Amino acid sequence: MATVEIERIAGEDDSGLILNMGPQHPSTHGVLRVVLKMDGEYIEEAVPIIGYLHRGTEKIAESETYTQILGYTDRMDYTAAASSNLGWLVAVETLAGIEVPERAQWLRCIVGELGRLAGHLVWIGTHALDIGAMSVFLYAFRARERVLELFEELCGARMTHSVMRPGGFLEEPREPFYEKLESSLDYFIKEINQFDKLLSKNDLWLGRTVDVGVISGDDAIAMGLSGACLRGSGVEWDIRKAEPYAAYDKVEFDIPTGTGKGDVYSRYLLRLEEMRQSVRIMRQVIEHLPPGPVMTDDARVARPDTPRLYTDMEAMINHFWMYIHGFPVPRGETYVAIEAPKGELGFYVVSDGSGKPYRMHVRSPSFVNLQSLPYLVKGRLLADVVSVIGSIDIVLGEIDR
Repeated sequence: MATVEIERIAGEDDSGLILNMGPQHPSTHGVLRVVLKMDGEYIEEAVPIIGYLHRGTEKIAESETYTQILGYTDRMDYTAAASSNLGWLVAVETLAGIEVPERAQWLRCIVGELGRLAGHLVWIGTHALDIGAMSVFLYAFRARERVLELFEELCGARMTHSVMRPGGFLEEPREPFYEKLESSLDYFIKEINQFDKLLSKNDLWLGRTVDVGVISGDDAIAMGLSGACLRGSGVEWDIRKAEPYAAYDKVEFDIPTGTGKGDVYSRYLLRLEEMRQSVRIMRQVIEHLPPGPVMTDDARVARPDTPRLYTDMEAMINHFWMYIHGFPVPRGETYVAIEAPKGELGFYVVSDGSGKPYRMHVRSPSFVNLQSLPYLVKGRLLADVVSVIGSIDIVLGEIDR
């Protein structure tokens, strides 16, 4: 299909220059190849070509238990692994009818928003670096390091952290995690304001982002865009509000929405405000976190207490069966979506009654949002491709899967 598209834009008369951007270009944010038909410095057509990172995640899922699949969702949007894990767990729990304790639901808001911060900090650092703002990259990754340290305190891992499980959390976070989180929130706000101060009124930044990559709200909806790519065009839509999961219906936060201009600058401002709202959500969770267990007592998914394993044969059998064969999920199918850092992350799951999914399909926001690239760059300068790709905020691990 890619070859056919390239031949089409080249045309029979060989007019225009066919230019390859990627798949090893640093500004394509991964192994993305964009074939451009140029008229001088201006773009006539663009064809994104993906598949260089394909790992067969959806097919592999058919041979893994519902818990083991967390090791693969971890590696889709690797800049915000917690969000991908959360989306998968909400889908599995919906299909299996698993009730998650209230404390675990609130804690999932913290994990989800830390993931959003981690993803957005990678975005602003790399996006600014692509356009030429070196200092912002250094400040953003310094702030991201604080987020990764919080994840390390939470579960021992920094980037791929499977601390959540079907039914809740593997274990209650240690007390130092809450202390470090609370002491970090003011720091995050200070850093976000620093990005704002450095870029929002900078003439060079404005020249590269204002009126570049414009898309209207209607066109964004028609293309299936979500997340900042949709809200930046003035469409107020956030799954955390529209179809709440975890404890998002119990906390107050605003849905940052653009003025309707839908350009690179609008998407930039919107993500800055999203980070501020993430901090606002985490403050409320810390303040109102209810007591109680962090794991369900549903014997299908709850790990038997370790002392029982030495004295109770049924507990030992349950433990072995759960970790080898997984837990059975009733026959049926479901589609559940969450508001990931990059937009609507949905999982379509089909169960045949066993401990492994019969079918799993991912509706990844990066994949859908990327299809707007040819529309956004048509008629623009070659240099604008870099700005537009950065503003879409794609991750190829999530696109190719």
